[in-house]
Amino acid sequence: MCKFCMRSAFRGLTLSLLFVSAPMLAQDEGADNDPADAQKQAAAAQANNPLADIQAFNVQNYYIPELSGPSEETANNLILRYAQPFGNWLMRASLPFSRVPTGINTTESGVGDFDAFFAYLFDTGNPGRSFGLGPQFVLPTASKDETGSGKYQGGLAAVYFDATSPEVQWGGLLTYRTDFAGDDDRADVSVFAAQPFYFFQLGGGNYVRGAPIWVFDLENDNYHVPVGLGFGKVFKAGNIVYNMFIEPQFTVLDKGPGQPQFQLFMAVNMQFL
Repeated sequence: MCKFCMRSAFRGLTLSLLFVSAPMLAQDEGADNDPADAQKQAAAAQANNPLADIQAFNVQNYYIPELSGPSEETANNLILRYAQPFGNWLMRASLPFSRVPTGINTTESGVGDFDAFFAYLFDTGNPGRSFGLGPQFVLPTASKDETGSGKYQGGLAAVYFDATSPEVQWGGLLTYRTDFAGDDDRADVSVFAAQPFYFFQLGGGNYVRGAPIWVFDLENDNYHVPVGLGFGKVFKAGNIVYNMFIEPQFTVLDKGPGQPQFQLFMAVNMQFL
């Protein structure tokens, strides 16, 4: 079977799973009207809050079966993320492990650049609304040129999360970063990214979600704008709240080579109470 046919079939299967799974998950909505389910909904809302004042560890993965440009190879980006509160500050640090196409039929794999931002958590006057603002830093820790920028970068991150409704939570993350030091032979960096997120609680810890990242490479005038719709499940085991989800993301706008045309975002997130 040709690769185009396989990708089309994969997209079709993903959409079919979404439409088939929705009624099954929705059955819990009418059945869970007790206080226990209300607690599950509250836990699910907090589990998706990027500014939750809780120690957390996440394992996230983007599988990319199709990219723009001549390469017919797939790509993958595995991210280990750790969040730690310090008083009114929240640190979120990430380290990626990437496999990227380097030619028509070649790829390179390795550690990527270490990324961290420190958000000051403002008092919004409403416990259901969270807002954080602070600096972002990127260190050139990549094991290969293809998996990193070779540049030290700095910038700013702003996050808002609204959980005033037990059924619907929403918000967004805005970041900008640019290089200030590093390998002079490598390309300069100037990247703006926006991540809207939206969560719809179905009851019983089940929810519908979307958290695509829109990336704008201002240095090279390239961009990638996907939309996402997936399903997640939140449950507690001991002192750990687990949040597991899968989210297909479809690109609606893009410019430049090597941009994902479709990607599958999946993760296991853990909060330590």
